[in-house]
Amino acid sequence: MPDFQTLLYTNAAGVLTITMNRPESYNAFNEQMKKELNDAFKESEKDASVRCIVLRGAGEKAFCSGQDLKEHQGSKRSLKDSLEKSYNPLIKKIRGIEKPVIAMINGVAAGAGCSVALACDMRIMSSEAYMLQAFVNIGLVPDNGAHWFLPRLAGMTRAFEYAATGRKIPAEECLQAGLVNRVVKPAELETVTMELASSFATAPTRAIGLMKRTFNKALRCDLDELLDYEAYIQQIASETEDAREGVRAFVEKRKPDFKGK
Repeated sequence: MPDFQTLLYTNAAGVLTITMNRPESYNAFNEQMKKELNDAFKESEKDASVRCIVLRGAGEKAFCSGQDLKEHQGSKRSLKDSLEKSYNPLIKKIRGIEKPVIAMINGVAAGAGCSVALACDMRIMSSEAYMLQAFVNIGLVPDNGAHWFLPRLAGMTRAFEYAATGRKIPAEECLQAGLVNRVVKPAELETVTMELASSFATAPTRAIGLMKRTFNKALRCDLDELLDYEAYIQQIASETEDAREGVRAFVEKRKPDFKGK
């Protein structure tokens, strides 16, 4: 089991829970946590026992409040270098890992924390939580892929509004705008999220990973190219152990026992 200073890393029954564990700073990203999150996702990608990943924040108030502005206060640093070395690889890894990633949003998801949540495959949100594209409030522009995710999830009109006004987006509006999948009462958040994660942990993981790969490609190609790619991916899926088990189970009229292989 990896040893982290700013994260909790727990793997149980195929569900890996990665907890950003800096509640005293609303789970803000410092350099250590950015490095450890990248390492955690790399580790989870290699671990065949991990079939679903839940990303959450410690404490009751925050998923992640974004970059820890106090860490580099008064120093000159290149934000470009910071993005290219730490944040961008993390966003690419979350989008590229061929396992479902669920963000469990218990509180504020602001700035880079909001972008990381949007990079996940699904988002379950507490009714008391909110999102915030906070960058404009300190004279910056959204990053960590926010310019890519927001218009695709919420449409260009709302994407511009959220980015340019820097206002809080309440949970119900996040749901209405398509930024999250479900909004639940705070007391139900963990149960609902873990039930979803457990269902993924017994699903055909390879097929879900191939779906994720194909959806990523679909956002940058035309229909003809996608149809060809789907045929290619379907052939790969058909040759997995889970596909063979799925067909056997259908013929035998029983529930399939998928192994994620």
